[in-house]
Amino acid sequence: MTPAVHIEEEAARWLLRREEPGWSEADAQALEAWLTDSSAHQAAFWRLEHGWRRADRLAARPLPAPKTKTPWSRRFAPLAASLVALIGAGVWLAHDAAGRVYATDVGGHEVAPLPDGTRVELNTDTKLRADVTREHREVWLDKGEAYFEVAHDKAHPFTIYAGKRKVTVLGTKFSVRRTGDEVQVTVVEGRVRVDPVDAPKPTPPAVLTPGQIAIAKGAATLVTPKTVAAAQSELSWRQGMLVFDQYTVERAAEEFNRYNRRKIIVTSPEAAAIRIGGTFETDNIDGFVELLQQGYGLKIEKTDDSVKITG
Repeated sequence: MTPAVHIEEEAARWLLRREEPGWSEADAQALEAWLTDSSAHQAAFWRLEHGWRRADRLAARPLPAPKTKTPWSRRFAPLAASLVALIGAGVWLAHDAAGRVYATDVGGHEVAPLPDGTRVELNTDTKLRADVTREHREVWLDKGEAYFEVAHDKAHPFTIYAGKRKVTVLGTKFSVRRTGDEVQVTVVEGRVRVDPVDAPKPTPPAVLTPGQIAIAKGAATLVTPKTVAAAQSELSWRQGMLVFDQYTVERAAEEFNRYNRRKIIVTSPEAAAIRIGGTFETDNIDGFVELLQQGYGLKIEKTDDSVKITG
């Protein structure tokens, strides 16, 4: 059994167990702990829950209450088996594309085709929800970063909601990165429109063309013109690489930390301010800090879960 199928089985068991009359506050807390343990747990449970609610046949054929109390594992075993069978076949329980969840863990990288022909590439620690058909195209980026190759459809714009920004396109290639309230949009091909959501007063949209990058936070949006090649270097994660062009050591460390559970910690303000350039594999922390040590004489302390740059 693959880890993904095992997670889906666990999600199905939690969902079915929650329907039991004996469901308690302790059970609810245990479920919450399981959900917060991993974004993959959340994605699996949310997807099954959504399918449960949308499955008309379950509403049309309610299960009769048993005359005697029967363990949930026996009473719901056939339904659980059906859920797992659907999971193993890669079938979504929802009747259409609404509510599909795509997620990666730290260091993850996945490609997902959408029903309209759009291709989405998810970077590390990313979660997005998609309500996409050939007639309706909306995506919510809850966290992380994704690269989109949007299938052209003049009659049905493709819309992405990320924090307080709405990104609208007809068909193009671009990325959206969300870090808390900050949203960055990088355009490689075509035109992209970035609008504020629920702005207190009318605000003109930012229209981006190839090579442009928009960074939005709060009510402000900054658009920086770059070459297409420079914009593509921002997307080097698609090849498993990080490209630093006059980054501070502190910012470079933050980038590495997005991809690795073993973190780089910079404790020296002088070291944090050093500007560097170079290309590194996303998981090559040791190579990065060793070059800093050789090139700048910085002191490095390594443990199993961190690398400290102390000066």
